[in-house]
Amino acid sequence: MPTITLSVPEDLKREMDEERDINWSEVARAAIKTKISQLKILKAISAKSKLTEKDALELGRKINKSLHERYA
Repeated sequence: MPTITLSVPEDLKREMDEERDINWSEVARAAIKTKISQLKILKAISAKSKLTEKDALELGRKINKSLHERYA
């Protein structure tokens, strides 16, 4: 199995060291696998989309504005 190196801030590493029962490599593998799955879904959706990048950005702004108004 290939190996990767992950850098984390010192304070995070101290907290990780306190949790000796957790396999942090497995946690990282699971997080990476989840992210890859999400990206595959996103790519599949965007490949079928007729929105331009400009349209998508505008839609995102409208959604953000609506959420801000709703929860502010």
